[in-house]
Amino acid sequence: MILAVLFANSEGNILVERFNGVPAEERLHWRSFLVKLGADNLKGVKNEELLVASHKYEYLSSILHFSIYLVAIMPDSLDFFPKLPSLLAWPGNFHKWKSHFESKKKHSLSVYIVYTVLGDVSVYVVGKDEYDELALAEVIFVITSAVKDVCGKLPTERLFLDKYGRICLTLDEIIWKIFFSSGLELMELLDGHCDILSLIGYQ
Repeated sequence: MILAVLFANSEGNILVERFNGVPAEERLHWRSFLVKLGADNLKGVKNEELLVASHKYEYLSSILHFSIYLVAIMPDSLDFFPKLPSLLAWPGNFHKWKSHFESKKKHSLSVYIVYTVLGDVSVYVVGKDEYDELALAEVIFVITSAVKDVCGKLPTERLFLDKYGRICLTLDEIIWKIFFSSGLELMELLDGHCDILSLIGYQ
């Protein structure tokens, strides 16, 4: 799945971002990490030259277990069982314990990042599972081609902001299409050299 798509300017300010399945508390980490990644590696890179990175991080998941025990204080009388229904109504004969413990399990997750420069902006796409480096390269090609079509050329920061509304709409349409289409369908469309705006249904 695609986890994030971000556009940033040359100073590292986020211009557009889209997250999917990333908890709110982790998004600041991703913003900072991607901006630093670009600052360290994108200087001198040609337009649309793709750079690839992978990132592995660990996180803990907590599992809370509950166990409830009911213990009967058995009376000595042999007529206990016939009187069981009435005993059940007598809380004094039962003690209830609720024990719980929390266990933590460590997980590791590998994600893939493809990023590039497009005019005055940098573009980052983050994915995992089936969206490895090759699949993300196809996705970023769709995104950068769509932005160039909207702007009419490689975007300066000012042109990008002037076309901000159309770019956001186009990006949302692309992401929606990717989420509801298989990677194979996306690649088949690209192989057919279809028009990008036709691909996303942009009017």
